[in-house]
Amino acid sequence: MRTRTTAAAALIAAGLLLTVTACGTEPEPDAPAAGPKPTKSAPLPSPTPTPTEDAPLAFGETVTVRNKDEGTEATVAVVSYKQGIKAEVAADEEFGTDGYVWATLELKLCSTKGTSGATRYPWALAYSDGARIEPSGVTYGDFPKPEYPYEAMVKQGDCIRGKTMFAVPGDQRPERVLYTTELFDTPPEWSVPKS
Repeated sequence: MRTRTTAAAALIAAGLLLTVTACGTEPEPDAPAAGPKPTKSAPLPSPTPTPTEDAPLAFGETVTVRNKDEGTEATVAVVSYKQGIKAEVAADEEFGTDGYVWATLELKLCSTKGTSGATRYPWALAYSDGARIEPSGVTYGDFPKPEYPYEAMVKQGDCIRGKTMFAVPGDQRPERVLYTTELFDTPPEWSVPKS
């Protein structure tokens, strides 16, 4: 009887040791983990769409630009686009191109929180063939006024509006205007009217 009791005690101790050891190890990668079966959860809400996930904006529609690092907020909009602007120096003459003309893009920025920076350089014209054209770095006295600044600071509650020039192919018209600041993952865009 004593042998059976000792053997039974040894088996119980070995079982406890296996149980304790099993609790302290991680399951094999291919082995399913013990526990309740996963339940189906409600789908996560989709993120708020950015302006470019839908159709491009119309001229005059605004986009809010937030700079979290600087604590500023502003709205930007494209007001108008006009191609074939005459100036004392033609676009072809300025850049050594053939068939290019001056175009003007009228822009507006309003600071709604803090002092916001305004510059013409994040703006670009996008064409159907994938070409993008950046603003001209030159200015002449007879360019359309008011000119959008190369760089300016706009205090909260104030707005800045003006025109910036582009040298563009005279026989093509851009499809969209892009605002390519790094503050957006995807640049907001405005549709350029056909005429």
